[in-house]
Amino acid sequence: MIDELGLKGTRRGEAAVSKVHGNFIVNEGSATAGDVLELIDFIKARAKAERGIELREEVEIIGQ
Repeated sequence: MIDELGLKGTRRGEAAVSKVHGNFIVNEGSATAGDVLELIDFIKARAKAERGIELREEVEIIGQ
C-alpha cells in the first residue's frame, strides 16, 4: 500500500521510505528517532486519509 500511495522515497530529516521496498524505513545519514517516528506518523496518516486503513507498526516502539 505504501508503494500504491506513492510514498517510496518520502523523507523526514534523514529518515526515508526505501525506494526498493516500501515497508522499510532507511537511515540516509544521521536520522534521529524523531525523524523515523515523524515519518511513521506521516505514512499512517496518509493511509488513513486516502484508504481509510489504520496501519500498525510491526515493531514495538519503546522509550517514548
